[in-house]
Amino acid sequence: IEALARRAPLVGTPLLLLGLASALAGGSLERAVRDVLEALPDVPLARERLARIVGRQVSQLPEAEILRAAAETAAENAVDGLFAPLFWMLVGAALLALGPLLLSPQLPGPLALAWSFKAASTLDSMLGYRHGRLRWLGTAGARLDDLLTWLPTRLVALTLPLAAGRPRQTLRWFRAALRDGAPDPSPNAGVSEAAFAHAAGVRLGGANTYADGVRIKPILAATGSTPDAAAVARILALGDRLELIWLLVALPALWALSAAAAGRAPGADQ
Repeated sequence: IEALARRAPLVGTPLLLLGLASALAGGSLERAVRDVLEALPDVPLARERLARIVGRQVSQLPEAEILRAAAETAAENAVDGLFAPLFWMLVGAALLALGPLLLSPQLPGPLALAWSFKAASTLDSMLGYRHGRLRWLGTAGARLDDLLTWLPTRLVALTLPLAAGRPRQTLRWFRAALRDGAPDPSPNAGVSEAAFAHAAGVRLGGANTYADGVRIKPILAATGSTPDAAAVARILALGDRLELIWLLVALPALWALSAAAAGRAPGADQ
């Protein structure tokens, strides 16, 4: 598709844009979380909708725990569903921009890297539960996803204070996200949730019941308020604003990189 977009832009470019859009799940995540909020105070309906987007057992959750689950899902999956594929998309765009300078038109571009990440993320979602006879396979998928999500997660934690309008808190909140998220078994989920918890001023973490038992997740942003519908909405809004910030910074930078690479490529007019 990337090659077609270069050779036949009228045909390939719409397909490229459609493919890129398919890799970003920010809209579907927001709709799924808001569906849960809109179901309340009908707790059985909210549980039914929540069960579609979380791995924990929801059949006995009261309203307060439903709201916490919605907030944690919005915070964690903002990275998995939006910022990690966007990061790899931008890396691919940078490789394309550098193509003339590197004398390699066959470098993977934004769609190749975004879809590669989505393949790894889907493998983790399908097989990443590390138990049973196929533990080795689930572990491999989970570790690959951890590796590809490690840097995007920390970039989100570093830039989220800008989206919250609190740039002076950047280093303090970044350190707090790393500290709070460190006890989580995942090297990324805890950091992602902690970053949004501090930025939104909401307390996350606690006991979650899964099919294989109860797990105690670390407390994140302990001084924050108890999650309510407004807190969940703040987390969603922070994700929207941060996406806009990333694009406003990245797109001009990519244009400048492309222009510089074209000007310095062998054979370019000086």
